[in-house]
Amino acid sequence: MREFFERLLRQAAVAGVQPAVVSPQGEFSYSALIERVRGHAQWARRLPRRVGLLFANGPDHVVCDLALSFAGKELVPLPEFFSDAQLLHVVQAAQLSHAVADSVSAERATRLGLTVHQLAAESLTNIAPASDAGRIIFTSGTTGKPKGVCLSGRQLLASVAALAQATGASAADRYLSVLPNSLLLEQIAGTYLPLYVGAAIHIPAAALAASPGSRLAIAAEQTRATATVLVPELLMAWVKELQTLGRPAPGSLRFIAVGGAPVSRRLATAAWQQGLPVYEGYGLSECSSVVSVNRPDARRAGTVGRPLSNVQVAIDGGEIVVGGPTVMDGYVSEPKISGSWRTGDLGHFDPDGFLIVTGRKDNVIVTDAGRNINPEWIEEIIAADSRVRRCVIVGHERELVALIIPSDTSICSDFPAMRDLVTFAARGLPDYAKPRRYLAMSDEEFRRLDLLTANSRPRRCEVSQIVTERSRSLHVQGA
Repeated sequence: MREFFERLLRQAAVAGVQPAVVSPQGEFSYSALIERVRGHAQWARRLPRRVGLLFANGPDHVVCDLALSFAGKELVPLPEFFSDAQLLHVVQAAQLSHAVADSVSAERATRLGLTVHQLAAESLTNIAPASDAGRIIFTSGTTGKPKGVCLSGRQLLASVAALAQATGASAADRYLSVLPNSLLLEQIAGTYLPLYVGAAIHIPAAALAASPGSRLAIAAEQTRATATVLVPELLMAWVKELQTLGRPAPGSLRFIAVGGAPVSRRLATAAWQQGLPVYEGYGLSECSSVVSVNRPDARRAGTVGRPLSNVQVAIDGGEIVVGGPTVMDGYVSEPKISGSWRTGDLGHFDPDGFLIVTGRKDNVIVTDAGRNINPEWIEEIIAADSRVRRCVIVGHERELVALIIPSDTSICSDFPAMRDLVTFAARGLPDYAKPRRYLAMSDEEFRRLDLLTANSRPRRCEVSQIVTERSRSLHVQGA
């Protein structure tokens, strides 16, 4: 990461008074930010090579991330939204012994068996940025226990540089940070990218960070935001907020990247109608978060754009294969890898080189009729009905079952109404792809059962388990 911090030092020297991080707690100029980072990095050099980071969203999280990277640490973000069991898995898998935590999270980190440090600083010296910083990323995962993705500073910076080019990021940007800072997508696109180009990061109040779907419109107006990164669920909340307020998005917005999960055409169209400049993208942690993205001069609805300039994407047997400088070193405690990465995602290119992702290889459902079906295809068609908030398709007894979260939860127990809804929403599907049974559930219950990952992907194994349990006792109805 040395090149990144050298850019940051030059930015502080040339335009040091320009804002770097703005939040309700105050504002750091570029000069003040680099001074804090260097002071904390001097202190952090005494920590072990591998160190965890458990902070609430906010400027301190950003500063600590930068300081540990400046000091050449191998950073292991510990997402505060993980359960204790998930965090314990991360600690054990990464063989983690030490962590830096804020005052709110320190007790929790201690419960995990970690030696806990509060972020401290020492008087400045001529400390230079280390060249060997890296991080290990664990995601909440859609199935099983996640592995730790090992990324070097070189790989992260390659992703940042390519993203800056693709998105047209510049020092004039005001980036609105709403995703958790512990997510790799936010670290790259929401911290390192804005600072790489000399832009300002605007971090909203803690209340918005805890429930960002409720006041995104207000935050964007107050900060005069030009760019942000969202998951589809947050985009949906923003669209509904604007519709409720009866006004369009602020004209300052120029680029809203949406990734982490598929974006339906219906949602993207509704966003553009409300003045939200949405650009769909695709990526995964193993490839430094972003592989391809639509951009202002090249957007095509229904695709995830063209690959980044330094990324090579091929399709092998229907599977997306990624090569280039952003591909990870491997998983923690496993042998290093080299060359291309087989993503496990299915897709193809259109005639103009725009990538279309159709689903996951391991999500394919084989029916009694011997059909191989991608559930994502069915889900998008059914969810295109405005009465459907979310749809998850799973296989049960070699049949297709739809978990439906209706927009109007009052009809969940109205069997005739739900049957008619599913029948109508699935009318465009061929017979072999129409779910024969369904289970209705409210959005509140869906969240309470923790059936969604942090980036809005369904936890299919857990959904399948719920369908199995309730098919016996709750009379899953025929569609």
